[in-house]
Order: sequence, then structure tokens, then C-alpha cells
Amino acid sequence: MIKEIFFICIAALLITACGDDKTRKVRIETEFGDMTFELYNSTPKHRDNFVKLVKESFYNDLLFHRVMNGFMIQGGDPESRNAPPEQRLGTGGPGYMIDAEIGAPHFKGTLAAARTPDSVNPEKKSSGSQFYIVQGRPQTAQSMAQMALSKSIQYNQEQINKYVQLGGTPNLDMEYTVFGEIVDGMEVIDKIASLQTGAGDRPVQDIKMKIRLLN
Repeated sequence: MIKEIFFICIAALLITACGDDKTRKVRIETEFGDMTFELYNSTPKHRDNFVKLVKESFYNDLLFHRVMNGFMIQGGDPESRNAPPEQRLGTGGPGYMIDAEIGAPHFKGTLAAARTPDSVNPEKKSSGSQFYIVQGRPQTAQSMAQMALSKSIQYNQEQINKYVQLGGTPNLDMEYTVFGEIVDGMEVIDKIASLQTGAGDRPVQDIKMKIRLLN
């Protein structure tokens, strides 16, 4: 009887430990609609940092300050809060970087960390707060074969099919950390990406965000 109780306690501890590694979800709210993302457990440093900033309301009222149709939409610069229209954005952050956790592909709808160039950041460390959401374009089997060869990446057939059918930016693979993917609201990416932009690819119309933790 004592032995059975002991095993039950151990099982309960294991279940609790597994629960600590649950998939976290966040919702990015904009006037063009909401986007829900699952954060990858395979990138724990980025996941935990993003959750921390969301809990602190760090992102609320920041802008999507850089938008490139057919490529991505970017936000997370704290200097974008209440920034006047002529202000150039994209250099702000929380004062630290995150070690790279590179590996996941850049399919359309993936959430990735922005960073400074290799020339000043050879370790490819991520910005502490700036992120981008991939829009990209549909690929072809031929373009994926050429990409695999030029970047020395071995894509499996499922990944190739997803790039062909859904699209993305495979040219960024193995260069930036992807730490989540969209599960609802894909159409919002296209709406924001299609907006008119000015200097520095900043939307002429300010696109504010609020980010909430869902679990």
C-alpha cells in the first residue's frame, strides 16, 4: 500500500512537471483584426521572454513600424509608442538580446525575432523585444530545391509542400529564430501588409497593437 502511494505521488509530480512545459498562446489585437499564436516549446528562451513582456504589458500601444508586402510585418520597438509620423523606428528594445534558438522554418504566419546584422552580431542573437510575422510568397518545388542547395538545408517533403502551398520566406531560414506560429487570423497579416507605407517602410497609418496571454 505504501509502495502504491509512493508511485502515485511520483506520477503526480511528473504530470505537474509536464504541465510547466505547456504550449503558451498569445493574441495580438489590432484594428484590422486579431491574430492568435502558439509559442514553440523548442525555443524556451524566446517563449519565456515573450510571455514575460506580454505579462508586463510591454507591447501595448506599440506600432507595427515596418511593413513590407510579400515579406513580413514587424513591431515591438518601444520607441514606437506615441512616435510622431516623421520618426524613424526600429532600433529600440528592452536593453538586452536573446541567445539564438535557430531551427524552425519561416512559413507564412510564423512569429520570429528581429535582430541586428551579422556584421555586428555574428552569433545571430535576437532583439529582446522586436519581432516580425512572416507573410512571404508561395514557393515552387524548383525554388525550394535551389534554396536547399544554396543554404545547405535539407528540407523534408512536408516542409517543401507547406512552402509551396502556404508560402513563406525560406531565404531567412537558419538566419533568424522562429519561435511561434499563427493558429487564427491569417487574413490579418495580409491586411496589414497591404497598407501604404512611407520612409523606412513605416505604415502611413499607425497600426497599434495589444498583446494578451491566453493561457
